[in-house]
Formats: sequence, C-alpha cells, structure tokens
Amino acid sequence: MPENQKQFHITNGKRKILVADDEMINREILGAILSNDYDVLLASDGLEAKQIITENREEISLVLLDLMMPRMSGIDLLKEMKNSPDEKDIPVIVVTSDHASEVECLHLGAVDFISKPYPQPDVILARMRRIIELSEDRQTIQSTERDSLTGLFNREFFFNYAEQYDRHHKDSEMDALVVDVNHFHMINERYGKAYADDVLRRIADRARTFVREAGGLVCRKEADTFLIYCPHGQDYQSVLEEVSRGLAGEESADNRVRVRMGVYSKVDKSIDMELRFDRAKSAADTVRNSFTKTIGIYDNMLHERELYAEQLIEDFQEAIRDRQFHVYYQPKFDVKEEIPVLCSAEALVRWIHPRLGMINPGVFIPLFEDNGLIEKLDMYVWRETARQISDWKNRFEKTIPVSVNVSRIDMYDPNLPKTLLGIIEEHGISSEELRLEITESAYTQDSVQIVEMANSLREKGFRIEMDDFGTGYSSLNMITTLPVDALKLDMQFVRNAFKDGRDTRMIEVI
Repeated sequence: MPENQKQFHITNGKRKILVADDEMINREILGAILSNDYDVLLASDGLEAKQIITENREEISLVLLDLMMPRMSGIDLLKEMKNSPDEKDIPVIVVTSDHASEVECLHLGAVDFISKPYPQPDVILARMRRIIELSEDRQTIQSTERDSLTGLFNREFFFNYAEQYDRHHKDSEMDALVVDVNHFHMINERYGKAYADDVLRRIADRARTFVREAGGLVCRKEADTFLIYCPHGQDYQSVLEEVSRGLAGEESADNRVRVRMGVYSKVDKSIDMELRFDRAKSAADTVRNSFTKTIGIYDNMLHERELYAEQLIEDFQEAIRDRQFHVYYQPKFDVKEEIPVLCSAEALVRWIHPRLGMINPGVFIPLFEDNGLIEKLDMYVWRETARQISDWKNRFEKTIPVSVNVSRIDMYDPNLPKTLLGIIEEHGISSEELRLEITESAYTQDSVQIVEMANSLREKGFRIEMDDFGTGYSSLNMITTLPVDALKLDMQFVRNAFKDGRDTRMIEVI
C-alpha cells in the first residue's frame, strides 16, 4: 500500500507488535511485558518473522528483532525489509547483546536498540511507545506532503524542502525547471482520465530517477506541471528526451504527448523560491505552441519583458483614469462604386503612456487578456466609440457605424447584452451603429457558448463581424452555422493569396 494511503490498524484497541527471537524464554518475557498494551505476534526465526510481516505489513506498528536467529538472521531480515516498498517504513527495534552490530543495523533501517539482558519493563514500554508515535507522525506527514497520484512532493512541502536544501548547499549553483505537457486537457478529453493519469505517473517516475542521480528535488505542482530543483550543469535536452520517452505507451510510436521545459539557470538565491519557478514557467510558456522548440530559457531579455509587463499592469488603472488610451477610427470605404464612399469605421485603441510613449497594442492587449483587465479596457473603448458616433451624428447629421472589438472573455459575461444596450441608450445611438467584432479563434475555441451569446446579441439588433478570418481553422461548413453578418479577411491572408501568382478564386468567392 502506498505510504500516503497507509492506515494505522489496531486490534481490540491495541496496536500489533511482532517479537522475533529464537529463544522461547525471551519471547515469553517480552510477551508478558507487552501483552497488556499491545496485540503481540511471535516468531521463532527469521523466515517465520518474514512471513508474519508479509501477511500483516499493513497492521504491524513495530518489530522487536533479535539478530542471531536460525534460517534467516535479523540482519538479513532487515535487508529484505529495507528493499521492500511495503515494509521499509515499519519501525524496527533491534534486541541484542551484540553492540558491534549497531552501526550496520542503523544503516539498514533500525531505529533503536534494546540491550540484553532487558532493562526495566517501563523503559522498554516507554521507548516502544515513543518509536511508534514518531513513526505514525512521520507517516501522517508523508500522507500530506505527497501527491496521491505520483507520490512526488506536493507544492507546499516542495518549496519548504527546496529552501532547506539551499541552507545546506549555500555555495551550490542551482537551476529551477518547470516541465509541462502541451495541451494536457485535450489528452484528458480525447483519451480519458486513466490514460492521462498514466502519462503523469510516467513523467513523475522519470523525473524522480533524474533527481536521484543528479541531486535535488521534484514535485508535481498541479495537473500537468512538475517542478525540479537541481544542481546547475545538467544536459536538459537529454533530460527532456528521457522524460518524454514512451509517454504515449511503450509500444506506441505516435506523438500524441508532447512535453516542454522551462529553465531558470543559476537561480538568484536572494529572491523567493516561488518567484524562481515563476521565471522558469515564463520560459516554458515561450515554447508553448512551438513544434520545433521544446525548451525555453529564462534570460535577461525575458526578464526585461516581464518587468515591462508588470509596469503596464501597474499603470493600467491610472491610464484608464487619465484617459491615456486613445481611440482612433480607421475608415472603411465601399469600393463598388466608381468613387469610393465612406460607409463605416473601425475603432482602434492606442496607449500613449506619459513615460513609455506609444505602446503597441500587440503588447498590451494580450497582456490584459491574460490578466483579466481586458473587460475594463473594452468597456472604455465601447463608451468612447459610442460618444464619438453620437458626436458625428450631432455635428454632421450623418450616421457612421463603427466596429468595436469584443474579446472572448467579454462573451462569457451573461450581462454583456444588457451592458451594450445601456451604453447605446446612454449616448442616443442604435444597436446597428455599434458593430461587434469577434475573432475567428474565439468561435473555434469555445464555439457553443460564443455562438449562443452572438445569437443573443443579434436578437438585440447588433451586427456581428468575424475578425481575422483566415488565421484559424474555420471550415466553410462551420461558417454556415455561425451567427456572422460579415467576414473580415486577415491582412496576411490576403497578401499571401496575391503573392507569386497564387490562385485567388477563393477570395473572389468570399
């Protein structure tokens, strides 16, 4: 039974104790001393003791072991117990007059000695009680410090032990590694939980073998994420190849399981342990969607990008308050007529930072999507756009519909239709004038929920446009089922179509 599942069995309110001694008088003496407090099992030689331990290993709380016995000596029995995963944690007190064997017995796993002739019964009972308490406390700690699936340390104990490791290896250069499985949730869905759990156990076994040989510690942090803290200087490409070998099954040659690694080399020991692994995780994320790179390295450039990102997140609220986000309007023209006619526009947000200058939306928009700030930014843009539409109507007596971006996160908000209707009512415009752009990737990733929300918005009179069409995996059949009023072809898609004399008939059809 795994150590994190072991129970403390007692019989009639008494813990089981095994007394193994070839001298009947010794067995009788110890049996008489212990029988009031314990359920005592007796063995007259090493083989009999071994059989009793095998049959009762989940219930035995302690073994009192004589060294000099026929058929199998106490030393040999200790060796067998040490090599058995199910028996190595049973505490053993050696009962002997041979003090020369004490060191060897300790190396083999014995926890204490009782000399012959025996000391006072109260001394024996007190020492046994203390050993059992310590053993059960240790097993309780192990049951909480280990991940139940893999047997590796869990996150909290891992960080604690890693800090202890540093205290005892102050001069050692250390590396923090993060190992992740690419798209693990899809493995769960496609092949089932049992298969996915087997993959995680295989990774854990390989990682455990690595740290046993290289030194260091390993844990399963969560789901498919593993952390390794080890001395610097390992060949991590070889490590990753070994961890990845045969994950789909030893007989399978397919590539359904792909693993990536992030490495923070020669960690800065002055920073918090969790932050070290955050850096390794950032490195792993740089190769998340790469089919050619499997290892990301945390370096100064990545560090600077992280600091820059943190600065932007910190400055966001101030930027909203001080109106640092500027909304520009890219005109759209109807080119079917001989002279192009302005027919609508698209709202584009730009951040003019007082110290950092113009910030590329390709930097701050994905960042805000990842950190939950995009909804507040979208709301800001919607209000600014509605205000501008209303202003044009009043000044020029002309309606110019404007398309605004609606992020995938916005589409999960059940109050989205109510929010948008409130904005257009506040500024005296209609739902036809505020058009909603949703990226193609949003439809393909969470199609059911996104489609339901898009239908709800269309029922309220909003026009839905699919943005960036041609960058994802939408089929023509899928397009017929989506609630879309307009397709916006991705710019690169169009450029590629007209390059090198390629066939453009599909674009003509669209």
